[in-house]
Amino acid sequence: MLMKLDYTLPISDENVTVMDITFSDIPVRLYLPKRKSASQRPAVIFVHGGAFVLGSCKLAALDLLNRQTAKNLGAVVVGVEYFRCRLLLFSLPVASDTVATPWTAAFQAFLSFTNFCYRLGHQYQFPVAHEDVVSVVKFFLQDKILAKYGVDPARVCISGDSAGGLIAAAVAQLIQNDPEFKNKLKAQALIYPSLQVIDIAIPSQRENEHGLILSKKLGIELACLYLTQDKALPQAMMKNQHMPHGSRHLFKLVNWSIFLPEKYKKNHVYTEPILGRLNPSYSALLDSRLSPLAVNDSQLQNLPLTYILTCQYDLIRDDGLMYVSRLQNVGVKVSHDHMEDGIHGALSFMASPINLQLGIRIKDKYINWLEENL
Repeated sequence: MLMKLDYTLPISDENVTVMDITFSDIPVRLYLPKRKSASQRPAVIFVHGGAFVLGSCKLAALDLLNRQTAKNLGAVVVGVEYFRCRLLLFSLPVASDTVATPWTAAFQAFLSFTNFCYRLGHQYQFPVAHEDVVSVVKFFLQDKILAKYGVDPARVCISGDSAGGLIAAAVAQLIQNDPEFKNKLKAQALIYPSLQVIDIAIPSQRENEHGLILSKKLGIELACLYLTQDKALPQAMMKNQHMPHGSRHLFKLVNWSIFLPEKYKKNHVYTEPILGRLNPSYSALLDSRLSPLAVNDSQLQNLPLTYILTCQYDLIRDDGLMYVSRLQNVGVKVSHDHMEDGIHGALSFMASPINLQLGIRIKDKYINWLEENL
């Protein structure tokens, strides 16, 4: 099979001690470097992707990513398992509109496999995954916990890929703007992040509607499971008619015709999402935790040093590109890597037996940035 489906065990090696424990009752996989350090260590809190309903830090590729991060940086790495949002069996949609390739065959096999592994109950929908990650971060940033693991409070980064990047971005906004958190983040690192659910007709959504790995239809249907099992929502999102009345003020914050670099606008014509067509409407669609791109400049100004990686052939490429522009506009220091040959989810294919070189390059760019900046 093209995709490695099995979870890895918490096996330690000569460089890193690995253990599965809980922080504030939320499962985490903890990576502790064995190399002695004369000073306090940096730390990385990693939030995995998977459209809020799939995925795990225990999958081989992300275990490799976090293990190598701990080794190269001499950093404590916390992989968050926000399990409560995906515990019961649900029917995953089939992407009939996706162009058939070996990659899509592998992804569909993975989705079939997860039909037997995950369940989704109404009580585990939005904002449960976000709250789980906040609980872990709040627990870890306590002085006594940082001291226990020898972590420097001034050298903590939150990171994530895809939907995990969305959660990481939302949590970073909360931490940096909430006086309750005494210890702030030094950095955030977002790998092909999804950052908004307001406008589903941005250029990257149009150009990559029939993606090699993830089609627009499948991506929307998976993400909507985090909100509801009502099929009316994904149908409305496909037409960009899902936003409720009273949300027009958010459009200017995700307007790609303003924030997207010229080279990515091409000949696309901007049109606003259509309001009020969905009944019942979903007020959660106005929540900034689902659209960290759609917050005012005042909420972005306090954000830490930021790394964003985007991929050319990715449905949500333009979310990341717009976030780069918006952060730079308010004076946040941003490093941006764009993979011209990139596809969404490439990290998931970098482990054996596939060893996708694109995924390995993304891993190396991410870790190199952390080494230089954390």
